[in-house]
Amino acid sequence: MSEEVLEELDLEKFNTSEEGRRRLIPAVRNCRKAQLSGCELSESHCEVVASALKSNPSHLSELDLSDTRLQDSGVKLLSVGLETPNCGLEKLRLKSCSLSEISCSSLASALKSNPSHLRELDLSENWDLQDPDVKQLCGFLESPDCRLETLRSDMEGRSLKSNPSHLRELDLSENELQDSGVKQLCDLLESPDCGLETLSYTSKISLAQLSKNRSENDLSKVNISCSSLTSALKSNPSHLRELDLRGNILQDPDVNQLCGFLESPDCRLETLRSDSISPLQKCLF
Repeated sequence: MSEEVLEELDLEKFNTSEEGRRRLIPAVRNCRKAQLSGCELSESHCEVVASALKSNPSHLSELDLSDTRLQDSGVKLLSVGLETPNCGLEKLRLKSCSLSEISCSSLASALKSNPSHLRELDLSENWDLQDPDVKQLCGFLESPDCRLETLRSDMEGRSLKSNPSHLRELDLSENELQDSGVKQLCDLLESPDCGLETLSYTSKISLAQLSKNRSENDLSKVNISCSSLTSALKSNPSHLRELDLRGNILQDPDVNQLCGFLESPDCRLETLRSDSISPLQKCLF
């Protein structure tokens, strides 16, 4: 195999069979960006990717395994690669990988042992993760060596306040945050060390569905969450540049809170996405 280092290996760009794409996986050892999303990886394939992470030097800086059903044994192999000193991976995408409790434990341990290089982590749509799994991953986020800038997950904002200064983008889309999750998120936003620039807090349920299928108590909880969030934003408005609140019902108190944030002289918001733009026009124009 050629020793030339490829900028990117994207298996979806090869017009071949699924088996043909899998035969190309060993090229991951000599590339900087590996797009392996949607490719069913066997244990031996995971071992190849792990060897690319462990190699000296390791060229791999970006790894996308999204939409790949990873087995526990495969994640364990990948974790061994992630925790080696030679690994300099900056972007890791594991969206919709059906991560189990065992996989989560292996991954959390690896990330915690070698946290300084990773800048972007996508763990979204791993619906089977439970609170204990989330707590393990939070150990990585709380490390003083953690330099993570972008996090996409279903983690309800837990333990982000303990080390918020490096985080620039937080995507909690499609999370139905409970009271504890909303409090954690608000604590993060109110922290003087928070430098968050992009926040996505969208709902996976449309406004029409909410109005039709949810009880008044459920709708009240959604409104309280929005109110708490906008209040937190108002208390520390200077860093945020982009805010996505689509799918959230904004009532008059929420609109007033959000207007207070937008009208603050310290507000630097450049992009706002919401299904309630009409009520917000009074403070946007």
